Amino acid sequence: MFHQAKWLSMHNPVKRNMMPIMMPMKSFRLEIVADASDPVVAFDGRQSAIAAELQRGVCRALRALGHSVVTELALANGRRADVVAVSPGGDVLIVEIKSCLMDFQSDCKWQDYLPHCDRLYFVVAPDFPCEVIPDHAGLFLADRYGAELVREPVEERLGAARRKAMLLCFARAAALRLQRHLDPACGFEI
Repeated sequence: MFHQAKWLSMHNPVKRNMMPIMMPMKSFRLEIVADASDPVVAFDGRQSAIAAELQRGVCRALRALGHSVVTELALANGRRADVVAVSPGGDVLIVEIKSCLMDFQSDCKWQDYLPHCDRLYFVVAPDFPCEVIPDHAGLFLADRYGAELVREPVEERLGAARRKAMLLCFARAAALRLQRHLDPACGFEI
C-alpha cells in the first residue's frame, strides 16, 4: 500500500499529495514482504515487530506532513506516549499504536493522553477492525513504509501552561536523544 518509491525516500521534497488513495478495506490485504536491507528498529526494543512497523510508518507520514516527531515520550502523568508530534504551528498530537484488536481491548490508558494533546490519533494496520476506534479519535492506517490519515479527530486545544510543558518536554527529549546519538559515552540514559 505505501511501498511506492516516493515513500521509501524521505530525502525527496515532501508534499501532502504523497498520501496514497485508500483501497476498499474489504479487498485490501497487506502483502509486503519485509526487506532485510530496510530493517525497522524500535526505539527501546519494547515494541512488538508489528508495533515497530506501524510506528515507523506513521512517523514517516507525520514528517511528510511537516510535523516533528518523538517516539516513546514520558508524560507528566507518568504515562508514555507511543508517538508525539508537533506541527509547524505548535499543535501537539499524540498517536497511540494498536498492533491488534486484543491490544486495543486490553489497554484503556489512551484516555490519559487526552489532557496532553490537541489531537489524539490511533494508528493501526489495514486489517484492523476500525469500527472499534472511538469516533472522536483520529485514525491512521499504516504499514512499515508509510501511513494514510483516514479520519481527523475532535480537537481539544491545550491550555497555555500545558502546551508550554509539553513543548519543553518534547524539545528536551529530542535534544537529549540527539546528544546521546552524537556522543554515546556522554554519561546519561534516555
